Order: sequence, then structure tokens, then C-alpha cells
Amino acid sequence: MNIWEEFDNNVDVGGLQKDIKEAEENGGVRKEVPHGNYEVKINKMELKKSKNGDPMVSVWFKVLSGEYANCMIFINQLVLQGIQIHIANEFLRSLDSGVDIEFKTYSQYAGLIDNILKTIDAQKLVYELKYEDNKGYNKFTIVNVFED
Repeated sequence: MNIWEEFDNNVDVGGLQKDIKEAEENGGVRKEVPHGNYEVKINKMELKKSKNGDPMVSVWFKVLSGEYANCMIFINQLVLQGIQIHIANEFLRSLDSGVDIEFKTYSQYAGLIDNILKTIDAQKLVYELKYEDNKGYNKFTIVNVFED
């Protein structure tokens, strides 16, 4: 297998093609979504490494309606300390997936986050997200949960 086949197998090429189409429709410019309340769907959620190599929960929300429809809002929460994991756990619980949220190990946590995303997708859940400033940091609160 050559390197490009490896990329084809490891990257969501269909999703990438969709992202390219959306970028073309937006003139290649990504709108910055201002703080406010938005109806959103979770497009991606994973435990990954930050730029510094630290473990981080990453969540990608797609705005579903209004002026910022199809724009993205991102959460990147480091999970190195107990308080950080607590914040991530509280957010994951607010998604109302029905999955029991508990951190044991990073490997287990990565699988847990993947399971939550699969469950949310299967249940076709969408959210009202309150996106606001909290002393210079972005704060994300799930206000309502809906079935799409």
C-alpha cells in the first residue's frame, strides 16, 4: 500500500469532499460565529493530542440554521488535570446520550467519547448551544436537546 492509499483509508474522504464543497459555497472564507445561542449538530468529537501533545477533547459543532448556518463552532478542552476532566465530563453528560460518563484511563476515555458520538448519531440528536464569553474564555452550555 502506498502512502496515498493509507490516507484514503484513514481519512473521511467523503466528509472532506463535503467540506470542500461548503468552502466553495462560502467563497473560501470561514465566518467567525459570534457568541449567542445556536441550534447545532455535533459533526466530530474525539480525544486527540493538542498542538503541544497534551490530551484534549475536541468537539466540532455545525450550526444548523440562521445567518450562521453551516458555520462551525469548536470546543478544545485539555484533559490533563482533575478539574479539566470534570469540565469535559459535565459537558459530555449534558449531551444526554444515555452513555455513562466516567474517566478511568485515556484509552478508555477515547473509546467512551467515540461511543457517545455514535450514540448521538444513531439517536439523531441536535442541540441548542449557548456559546458565550466567560472572563475571556469561551463557555459552552447545552440548553436543550432535540431529536432531528
